[in-house]
Amino acid sequence: MLDPDLPLSTTLEVRDRCLCLHTQRAARELARLFDAALRPAGLTNGQFSLLMALNRPEAPRIADLAPLLGMDRTTLTAALKPLQRRGLVVAAPDRDDRRSRRLTLTDTGRAALKAALPAWRATHDALDARLALPDPAQLRHALDAVAGRGAPG
Repeated sequence: MLDPDLPLSTTLEVRDRCLCLHTQRAARELARLFDAALRPAGLTNGQFSLLMALNRPEAPRIADLAPLLGMDRTTLTAALKPLQRRGLVVAAPDRDDRRSRRLTLTDTGRAALKAALPAWRATHDALDARLALPDPAQLRHALDAVAGRGAPG
């Protein structure tokens, strides 16, 4: 039974207006979409992003990557372990600060990125065709389009 102080109209307002809800729904769909696209290269979307973040002239530290990837250090460290086991990434002590570790892509890691890049680009091309420049209302509609939904109703 509905609480009179929390009517269905409030639920509908949140459903239609909440950027967090729209963003989470779109993020889940994007994750599924990119996971499927990158699967033939043996990567998830998170692994692809992490490996791509390592593709730089100087090996970054975990502390450098965590904010870029929107992850805490513990989660990032856990995400690195399977990549290290597969030989895609190596971690070595920082020459200037032995407490820090520098992360480097291996040749195998670079090969995995190269193999995944065409699928990543094709997936983005398809997404770009579905999206418009957003203001708040356009953004919600664009996120719904990413999530494979029509306009809220």
